Amino acid sequence: MNSYSKTLDGVFPSVCSLDCPDQCGLLIHKKEGRIVKVEGDPNHPVTQGNICNKVRSMPSRIYDKDRLKYPMKRTGTKGDGHFERIGWKEAIDTITSRWKELIVNNGPESILPYSFYGNMGRLNAEGMDRRFFHKVGASRLERTICQSAGTAGYTYTMGGSFGIDPEDTIHSKLIILWGINAVSTNMHQMILAQKARKSGAKIVVIDVHKNQTGKMADWFIPITPGTDAALALGMMHVLFAENLADENFLKKYTVGHQELREHVKEYDPETVAGITGVPKDDILKLARMYGKTSPAFIRIGNGPQHHDNGGMCIRTISCLPAITGHWLLKGGGAIKGNSGYLAFNTGALQRPDLLHKKDTRIINMNRIGSALLELEKPIKSMYVYGTNPAVVAPEGNKVRQGLQREDLFLVVHDLFLTETAKYADIVLPAASSFENTDIYSSYWHHYMQIQEPVIEPYGESKSNVEVFRLLAEGMGFHDAVFKETEEEMIDAALDFPANPLIEEINAESLKKNKFIKARVKPLFPGRLPTPSGKIELYSQRMKDDGYPPLPAYIPLKEENKFPFLFVPAPNHNFLNSTFSNNTKHAAMEQEPRLHINTRDAANAEIKDGDLVRIWNERGECELKAAVGELVLPGTVVSQGLWADAPGTKHLVNSLTPDRLSDMGGGAVFFSGRVNVSKFRKE
Repeated sequence: MNSYSKTLDGVFPSVCSLDCPDQCGLLIHKKEGRIVKVEGDPNHPVTQGNICNKVRSMPSRIYDKDRLKYPMKRTGTKGDGHFERIGWKEAIDTITSRWKELIVNNGPESILPYSFYGNMGRLNAEGMDRRFFHKVGASRLERTICQSAGTAGYTYTMGGSFGIDPEDTIHSKLIILWGINAVSTNMHQMILAQKARKSGAKIVVIDVHKNQTGKMADWFIPITPGTDAALALGMMHVLFAENLADENFLKKYTVGHQELREHVKEYDPETVAGITGVPKDDILKLARMYGKTSPAFIRIGNGPQHHDNGGMCIRTISCLPAITGHWLLKGGGAIKGNSGYLAFNTGALQRPDLLHKKDTRIINMNRIGSALLELEKPIKSMYVYGTNPAVVAPEGNKVRQGLQREDLFLVVHDLFLTETAKYADIVLPAASSFENTDIYSSYWHHYMQIQEPVIEPYGESKSNVEVFRLLAEGMGFHDAVFKETEEEMIDAALDFPANPLIEEINAESLKKNKFIKARVKPLFPGRLPTPSGKIELYSQRMKDDGYPPLPAYIPLKEENKFPFLFVPAPNHNFLNSTFSNNTKHAAMEQEPRLHINTRDAANAEIKDGDLVRIWNERGECELKAAVGELVLPGTVVSQGLWADAPGTKHLVNSLTPDRLSDMGGGAVFFSGRVNVSKFRKE
């Protein structure tokens, strides 16, 4: 155990573990062995001491009276939440004996791990767990619920997850925040944008909802959900037609600009206005502003990719900086993600060589409800950690029905008795990130960071790494990889000659410096990791993969059986379902609401504050109406994944489709349709 945990008082460096691009540097204040205060580290070059309320309130989460303290086994009906305390030995013996039996009778693929990045620490989120389940031969999980569609689309254009340095965006003169509520989900990008604004920059926000970020913009542009690619193509039409393209950049650093120039002629502003709901004059104004303001920067958010056409949408937006040549200027270009700069040796960390059957079946996490109910060879056991699928996964009613199967042996490792954990046969108490050693690599800024234990484990809680070591021992796995220390795992992951940008980063240097920046340099002049080495406006690889080779607008798939497009967006005080069980955070959000346009509300005789029923063929919810002009007619938006509570119907992902996106196997949370009516008691 690190010496931090033995020191009663003091202030210790740390890092935020939440699934957030900012990945803030923290200072942890301890008194009598307990964390009493969390504040931002002013020495962190990007986050500079600023943190959100979620992180500031971490002590109340860590010491919450409802936090799990010891292993438990189910004593009642699945979903009732009745458990009794057991010891770790009994828990591990129960799990491993059941799995050994399943392997003999049903094969190892009857077991499925189900996880995501509730803790962004690389060792705990994608290290010992991957090694263990590879060795078991369990079904493999395709973890694509967040940004895989956009990553795939952006990669076709740029060759990987590479954008500009966010620290350079203070030099931008035009900042377009496209489909991102940065105030709530990337606050330091907003802080950098505000600094740029003081030097004369303009901030434009394009989104389906005038959220907190939209309200802070110099210009907010509302758009119909799923039509962002059409708007980008309309901007390209104007840029080419009005000679606002950088011809020298296009010739030197792109392929396909002539084909694109011809292609976008069909996306004239009038046509695009009819698709997007953005007026023709606004399309012209936006394109001219983007073409004439230099440098211009686009922060591409997660929102637009959560559609049927999400990958193509991000692929299309990512072409814009190439047309104007903004990439060559400090503060110009785009960011979808920046994880490519901090790429590490995932093979050494995850050890896929332990998987003997290379064609082991793969199950997409977005279709877990269907998988639990419909597979010909059923999932007989599921081990859930770092996520809460009963609330987060699409088609929530299917998911909960599947979790309720009596023949499903469910194990959940978490800090709290989540909605998913209530269905479990065995519940294991998880350690918080402050109790572990781990490394963190941002997917927005360019810094690698380390977390060393700051406090002793809470109760009998254990980290993912510790639990998978115990499970490996219980299964009789004696491979040396299951006995590696965290420091050895870190060094193996960071020993990666293929990425010279991190060659100076290892466990020792991180322990000394706490955060280290990758040795990044501007993308241009330079060669991209695309087949051509250039920005691919025309992509032969896309064509070979069965996609249109040029950017395109492709309408959403859902039939118009219901009148409203439904977007269950994030809110300010939760992160997915994390913090939704916290009384303080729920109080700050007040209550779940459904934003609906004034005209639509009047047609349905709905007034502001009315309880409304929102439904489709997948399920129904009941929310308070927030009537106004924050969304376009035909669109309704809710915010936050609220905790399930008796007498409520707040689980909005009951309404979302479990279809997969056009590329990357991503979620299409925002491509569903619903009906809305005033709630009337029967």
